[in-house]
Amino acid sequence: QVQLVESGGGLVQPGGSLRLSCAASGSIFSIYNLGWYRQAPGKQREWVATISSEYNTNYADSVKGRFTISRHNAKNTVYLQMNSLKPEDTAVYYCKAARQNSESWGQGTQVTVSS
Repeated sequence: QVQLVESGGGLVQPGGSLRLSCAASGSIFSIYNLGWYRQAPGKQREWVATISSEYNTNYADSVKGRFTISRHNAKNTVYLQMNSLKPEDTAVYYCKAARQNSESWGQGTQVTVSS
């Protein structure tokens, strides 16, 4: 019921910043819980951050204090602001929208942190 497209990835130096965006269409965006996940080469996909329909946020310990998840329902967009990036943050980042028993994923955007 919801289609997601990530953007904003790229190459950044350690200590730098990026802001990822995930644009949604096809459903009522405001009622969905939203999340960001990442998958490094050869690794399992891991949870990074979530923001609920009530704007409550949660973060993985590895990104607390560095990443901020936010949403702008009028723009049908969820963001991930990433600061103080580390090489271990290198991964394909995916956004997810969930509502009741429904779950949708974007195709991902590559983030590479390297000098």
